[in-house]
Amino acid sequence: MLDTAAEEQADRRPAMLICVYEDSDPVWPLEAAGTASARIRSLGPNDPDTLAGLISSELGDEACRAVLLVGRARKSDRFHIQLRAENRSLSGGHKLAVTGPAVARATAPASEMVRALGEAGFPADATSDSEDDAGSYLLYRVLTALPDNADAVSVGLLRTPAGLEPDAARRGVEAAAMAIARHLSLLPRTRLS
Repeated sequence: MLDTAAEEQADRRPAMLICVYEDSDPVWPLEAAGTASARIRSLGPNDPDTLAGLISSELGDEACRAVLLVGRARKSDRFHIQLRAENRSLSGGHKLAVTGPAVARATAPASEMVRALGEAGFPADATSDSEDDAGSYLLYRVLTALPDNADAVSVGLLRTPAGLEPDAARRGVEAAAMAIARHLSLLPRTRLS
Protein backbone atom coordinates (compact mmCIF):
# COMPACT_ATOMS: atom_id res chain seq x y z
CA MET A 1 0.00 0.00 0.00
CA LEU A 2 1.33 3.41 -0.93
CA ASP A 3 1.61 5.94 1.85
CA THR A 4 0.95 9.24 0.18
CA ALA A 5 1.12 12.49 2.04
CA ALA A 6 -2.05 14.49 1.78
CA GLU A 7 -1.54 17.61 -0.27
CA GLU A 8 -1.94 20.71 1.76
CA GLN A 9 -4.56 22.88 0.13
CA ALA A 10 -3.69 26.55 -0.17
CA ASP A 11 -6.16 28.95 1.42
CA ARG A 12 -7.99 30.45 -1.55
CA ARG A 13 -10.08 32.84 0.54
CA PRO A 14 -9.50 36.48 -0.32
CA ALA A 15 -8.10 38.79 2.35
CA MET A 16 -10.04 41.69 3.85
CA LEU A 17 -8.29 44.53 5.63
CA ILE A 18 -10.21 46.08 8.54
CA CYS A 19 -8.69 49.39 9.60
CA VAL A 20 -9.73 51.08 12.87
CA TYR A 21 -8.24 54.51 12.26
CA GLU A 22 -8.91 56.50 15.46
CA ASP A 23 -6.72 56.24 18.58
CA SER A 24 -9.65 56.68 20.93
CA ASP A 25 -11.92 54.10 19.25
CA PRO A 26 -12.77 51.40 21.83
CA VAL A 27 -13.36 48.90 19.01
CA TRP A 28 -9.56 48.56 18.82
CA PRO A 29 -7.97 46.11 19.29
CA LEU A 30 -10.04 44.17 16.81
CA GLU A 31 -9.80 40.40 16.77
CA ALA A 32 -8.71 39.24 13.32
CA ALA A 33 -10.62 35.97 13.31
CA GLY A 34 -11.70 35.69 9.70
CA THR A 35 -14.87 34.37 8.17
CA ALA A 36 -15.75 31.32 6.13
CA SER A 37 -15.29 33.38 2.96
CA ALA A 38 -12.42 35.77 3.82
CA ARG A 39 -9.22 36.02 5.82
CA ILE A 40 -9.22 39.12 8.03
CA ARG A 41 -6.19 41.33 8.52
CA SER A 42 -6.53 44.13 11.05
CA LEU A 43 -4.76 47.46 11.05
CA GLY A 44 -4.85 49.76 14.04
CA PRO A 45 -4.85 53.46 14.70
CA ASN A 46 -2.08 55.59 13.27
CA ASP A 47 -1.46 58.87 11.49
CA PRO A 48 -3.88 59.09 8.49
CA ASP A 49 -1.07 59.53 5.94
CA THR A 50 0.77 56.53 7.39
CA LEU A 51 -2.44 54.47 7.32
CA ALA A 52 -3.07 55.43 3.69
CA GLY A 53 0.40 54.15 2.81
CA LEU A 54 -0.05 50.94 4.80
CA ILE A 55 -3.43 50.27 3.17
CA SER A 56 -1.99 50.90 -0.30
CA SER A 57 0.83 48.48 0.53
CA GLU A 58 -1.70 45.82 1.63
CA LEU A 59 -3.64 46.36 -1.59
CA GLY A 60 -0.44 45.59 -3.48
CA ASP A 61 -1.09 41.98 -2.49
CA GLU A 62 -3.51 40.58 -5.07
CA ALA A 63 -5.14 38.46 -2.35
CA CYS A 64 -6.41 41.61 -0.58
CA ARG A 65 -9.86 42.13 -2.13
CA ALA A 66 -11.60 44.37 0.43
CA VAL A 67 -10.95 47.24 2.84
CA LEU A 68 -13.32 48.21 5.64
CA LEU A 69 -12.46 51.46 7.39
CA VAL A 70 -13.98 51.72 10.88
CA GLY A 71 -14.52 54.89 12.88
CA ARG A 72 -17.03 56.57 15.18
CA ALA A 73 -20.19 58.42 14.09
CA ARG A 74 -20.30 61.79 15.76
CA LYS A 75 -23.69 62.87 14.43
CA SER A 76 -25.83 59.80 15.05
CA ASP A 77 -26.72 56.92 17.33
CA ARG A 78 -26.91 54.49 14.38
CA PHE A 79 -24.34 52.62 12.33
CA HIS A 80 -23.57 54.56 9.14
CA ILE A 81 -22.09 53.24 5.93
CA GLN A 82 -20.59 56.25 4.14
CA LEU A 83 -21.23 56.02 0.41
CA ARG A 84 -18.78 58.63 -0.83
CA ALA A 85 -15.88 60.87 0.11
CA GLU A 86 -15.10 64.34 -1.16
CA ASN A 87 -11.78 65.62 -2.42
CA ARG A 88 -10.69 67.45 0.74
CA SER A 89 -7.45 67.69 2.62
CA LEU A 90 -7.36 66.38 6.15
CA SER A 91 -7.67 69.92 7.48
CA GLY A 92 -10.60 70.55 5.12
CA GLY A 93 -9.27 73.89 3.88
CA HIS A 94 -8.45 72.85 0.32
CA LYS A 95 -8.52 69.97 -2.16
CA LEU A 96 -6.43 66.93 -1.42
CA ALA A 97 -5.72 66.27 -5.11
CA VAL A 98 -5.79 69.21 -7.51
CA THR A 99 -6.53 66.97 -10.49
CA GLY A 100 -8.49 64.30 -8.62
CA PRO A 101 -12.23 63.69 -8.91
CA ALA A 102 -14.48 65.84 -6.73
CA VAL A 103 -16.11 62.74 -5.22
CA ALA A 104 -15.06 59.11 -4.90
CA ARG A 105 -17.81 56.52 -4.41
CA ALA A 106 -17.40 53.57 -2.06
CA THR A 107 -17.43 50.14 -3.70
CA ALA A 108 -18.55 48.05 -0.71
CA PRO A 109 -22.05 46.46 -0.85
CA ALA A 110 -23.77 49.09 1.32
CA SER A 111 -27.32 47.72 1.16
CA GLU A 112 -26.14 44.24 2.17
CA MET A 113 -24.16 45.78 5.05
CA VAL A 114 -27.24 47.68 6.25
CA ARG A 115 -29.30 44.49 6.02
CA ALA A 116 -26.69 42.45 7.94
CA LEU A 117 -26.49 45.07 10.68
CA GLY A 118 -30.29 45.14 10.94
CA GLU A 119 -30.42 41.35 11.20
CA ALA A 120 -27.82 41.55 13.99
CA GLY A 121 -30.11 43.96 15.86
CA PHE A 122 -28.35 47.24 15.07
CA PRO A 123 -30.08 50.23 13.44
CA ALA A 124 -28.08 51.24 10.38
CA ASP A 125 -28.26 53.29 7.22
CA ALA A 126 -26.20 54.19 4.19
CA THR A 127 -25.55 57.88 3.69
CA SER A 128 -23.79 60.26 1.33
CA ASP A 129 -23.17 62.63 4.24
CA SER A 130 -19.53 62.73 5.20
CA GLU A 131 -17.71 63.99 8.24
CA ASP A 132 -14.56 66.09 8.02
CA ASP A 133 -12.30 63.54 9.65
CA ALA A 134 -9.63 60.94 9.00
CA GLY A 135 -12.27 58.41 7.84
CA SER A 136 -13.46 60.52 4.91
CA TYR A 137 -9.86 61.43 4.10
CA LEU A 138 -8.79 57.75 4.09
CA LEU A 139 -11.82 56.66 2.09
CA TYR A 140 -11.00 59.20 -0.63
CA ARG A 141 -7.28 58.31 -0.62
CA VAL A 142 -7.90 54.57 -0.86
CA LEU A 143 -10.60 54.81 -3.54
CA THR A 144 -8.63 57.15 -5.79
CA ALA A 145 -5.47 55.03 -5.48
CA LEU A 146 -7.18 51.86 -6.74
CA PRO A 147 -6.15 50.71 -10.22
CA ASP A 148 -8.76 50.84 -12.97
CA ASN A 149 -9.59 47.22 -13.67
CA ALA A 150 -12.59 44.93 -13.87
CA ASP A 151 -11.77 43.14 -10.62
CA ALA A 152 -12.46 46.09 -8.31
CA VAL A 153 -11.61 45.96 -4.63
CA SER A 154 -14.53 46.40 -2.22
CA VAL A 155 -13.87 49.54 -0.12
CA GLY A 156 -16.20 50.94 2.52
CA LEU A 157 -16.35 53.15 5.59
CA LEU A 158 -18.42 52.04 8.58
CA ARG A 159 -19.12 54.49 11.39
CA THR A 160 -20.17 52.98 14.71
CA PRO A 161 -22.43 54.85 17.17
CA ALA A 162 -20.37 56.86 19.68
CA GLY A 163 -22.36 55.71 22.72
CA LEU A 164 -22.36 52.01 21.87
CA GLU A 165 -20.52 49.57 24.15
CA PRO A 166 -17.25 48.28 22.60
CA ASP A 167 -18.40 44.64 22.44
CA ALA A 168 -21.62 45.60 20.67
CA ALA A 169 -19.70 47.84 18.27
CA ARG A 170 -17.33 44.94 17.49
CA ARG A 171 -20.33 42.69 16.75
CA GLY A 172 -21.62 45.34 14.35
CA VAL A 173 -18.24 45.57 12.63
CA GLU A 174 -18.19 41.77 12.30
CA ALA A 175 -21.70 41.76 10.79
CA ALA A 176 -20.72 44.39 8.21
CA ALA A 177 -17.45 42.60 7.42
CA MET A 178 -19.27 39.30 6.87
CA ALA A 179 -21.67 41.04 4.47
CA ILE A 180 -18.69 42.27 2.44
CA ALA A 181 -16.98 38.86 2.59
CA ARG A 182 -20.03 37.11 1.14
CA HIS A 183 -19.52 39.12 -2.06
CA LEU A 184 -15.86 38.21 -2.51
CA SER A 185 -14.94 35.35 -4.80
CA LEU A 186 -12.26 32.78 -4.09
CA LEU A 187 -8.81 33.55 -5.43
CA PRO A 188 -7.90 31.79 -8.67
CA ARG A 189 -5.42 28.95 -8.31
CA THR A 190 -2.88 30.82 -10.45
CA ARG A 191 -2.59 33.61 -7.86
CA LEU A 192 -1.57 31.13 -5.20
CA SER A 193 1.54 29.74 -6.85
